[in-house]
Amino acid sequence: MIGKTLLGLGLALALTACGGGGGGFETNYSQVDQSVARNWRVSKIDVVVPDTLTVSEKNSYMPNADIVWHGDPTGDRHAQVAAIFRDAIAKGTTGLRGKQPVTLRVVVTQFHALTPKARGMGGNVGVHDIRFDARIHDGRTGAPLTGSFPIKADIAALVGQDAADADARGFTQKVEITEHLEAVFRNWLGGYGEDPRNSFSRLGR
Repeated sequence: MIGKTLLGLGLALALTACGGGGGGFETNYSQVDQSVARNWRVSKIDVVVPDTLTVSEKNSYMPNADIVWHGDPTGDRHAQVAAIFRDAIAKGTTGLRGKQPVTLRVVVTQFHALTPKARGMGGNVGVHDIRFDARIHDGRTGAPLTGSFPIKADIAALVGQDAADADARGFTQKVEITEHLEAVFRNWLGGYGEDPRNSFSRLGR
């Protein structure tokens, strides 16, 4: 029992050291003005996941990398992350039906989800730590219509038995993140839908 307690304490301290302790996580961004966004129709989605972003395939508690993703079969993690964003953007922008075609361009800077080992833990631990920059361009000329919006999209991850139960009903880690990003894009572009912005304290990256 003492050994297990010390192991848990050690893991908590490690997560605290790597992740800034029990805080510093948030979904946060500045919204695009609704009077402007309502005139847009997203005709093209451009997602960039730079090759310079590092990837870890380690099944450890806190891999040190820009991209940590185990929600798809082993493969090109950059491409898998891009596909998640494209899916979320497509779903999150269906409400924009204005006359002006626009391109929504996203540059991912961090996509740190949970490894299977970390996802198996219980308690107040586990964060999907996601960062990206978003900008709107004219769909015809390519000219930027907005500046670059830095967006934080952290989400407290399902872990332990909650994660296992969610998987059993089809609510996988991939669905969990995609739905959160969908809500972020919907609300960022003019304040539509439920506002997912919040901050929270949790042991994580």
